[in-house]
Amino acid sequence: MKKTEAFFETLMFKSRWLLAPFFFGLIVAIVALLAKFGKQLVTLLLAIFGAGEHDIILSALTLIDTALIASLLLIIALGGYENFVSKIGVGDHEDRPAWMGKVGFSDLKIKLMGAMVAISAVELLKAFINVDTMSNTALAWRAGIHIVFVVSGVLFAVTDRIAEGKDGGH
Repeated sequence: MKKTEAFFETLMFKSRWLLAPFFFGLIVAIVALLAKFGKQLVTLLLAIFGAGEHDIILSALTLIDTALIASLLLIIALGGYENFVSKIGVGDHEDRPAWMGKVGFSDLKIKLMGAMVAISAVELLKAFINVDTMSNTALAWRAGIHIVFVVSGVLFAVTDRIAEGKDGGH
């Protein structure tokens, strides 16, 4: 019976590697976003003298939005890999982000919510800049969704703070 238990425990432990392709796929998605970012940047630079201020601001917000989404994907890929698959063996490399190796699942959720709130805020700002092309209903929905993200982020943080206090910081 012990051999069977050991076999299944080993199998379960090794199955964490099934997540690795998902995290690699997120890196591939970042490459796709980089291509989109480059195309948007070139379009902005080519139109800089002929476009109005409104269009330039919208293009800049789209670049910010794309960068935030790429950052979110990177946080999920690196943090998820380190939390669920294996430590990333870059040791004390000078470029290693300070949060790597220190971010637990709870911290990852908070970072995720923060990025989602930032992305939502950029989208809401773009909507307000284009207020003349949007219905009041669509604008209200976007504002409502943003508020839900903000409240959810606050609730995540409060819940984690309470749980941290009960666990004595562990």
